[in-house]
Order: sequence, then structure tokens, then C-alpha cells
Amino acid sequence: MNQNAFDDPRITAVGLLVEAHAGLFARFAAQYEEHGLSPVEFEVLTRLARSPGNQLRMTDLAAQTSLSTSGVTRVVDRMERDGLLCRRACPSDRRSSYAVVTRAGMERLEETLPGHLRIIEQWFTGQLEPAALDALLDGLRRVRDAVHPGATAGSTETSPAEAPARPRS
Repeated sequence: MNQNAFDDPRITAVGLLVEAHAGLFARFAAQYEEHGLSPVEFEVLTRLARSPGNQLRMTDLAAQTSLSTSGVTRVVDRMERDGLLCRRACPSDRRSSYAVVTRAGMERLEETLPGHLRIIEQWFTGQLEPAALDALLDGLRRVRDAVHPGATAGSTETSPAEAPARPRS
């Protein structure tokens, strides 16, 4: 193989992305742990909190994360035991259920977010000029949509008849 192939900017781009992710992930993981959350629990809470009604169908939650359907079930089981979320039956499809953030889950997320945002600002967005950040976000969305088309599954508002009531716990 030609040695110049290893200097290919495509390899450099992916390598830089992996290195940046690893560095950010290490900082995030330590900060989540301070609040009693694993990285996957933080992702689940964030995805639910950013979704209409603070809920997603379990299948959509699996599609939005890197977890399998059975992996999401295990995480949701654990988080439900910890009081961070609950399940609600889907009124229009008995085979389906929603994962819904509880008040305790929102409180935990709200406690975690200030430190999370400081890390993002210090080590990621603060490193970029506004135009560079806009271009990066556009590029990342394009790549994400190509390699993970289910990443936004369930992110549109459900009809009021389909939306379960918000949890009180």
C-alpha cells in the first residue's frame, strides 16, 4: 500500500473526530458520576427531556441512542427503579409504551446540566468562532443523518389523544 494513503485527509478527519469525542467523553463521564448518573443514563434523560411531553416510545428511544431495544429496556428498568423515569402505556398501540421523565429525573438532570454546559463551553463550543461552530453543526447533522437516520425518531409532537399524561412522581 502506498504510504501516502495514510496521509489521506479522510483518515485525519475521522481520527480527529474520534480523539475529540474521547477527550470530551472522559470529561463528561467524570462529571455525570458526581451526580450519580452513567453516561447512558444522562443521554436517556436528555433525550426524553428534549422530546415533546418529556417522553419517547421505547422503540424511538432505542433508535435515538446507541442501545439495542433490549439494552434500552434494561436501562429503563434500572432508571425506573431509581425513580428517574416511568413507563406509560401507549393508548393507540397496546404493544408499545413510552418512557417518561419523572420529576426526580428532571431534578437530577437540572442538577447535572450546569456542570455539563461548563464543560461543553470550555472544551468544545468555546474553542470555535460562531461561524465555525455553525458550519460544524451543519456538517455533523449531515453525517449523523447519513449514518444514523433514526437519531431523531419520535421527536415530533404527538397528537393530544396519543400523548399520555405527565407523571407526578
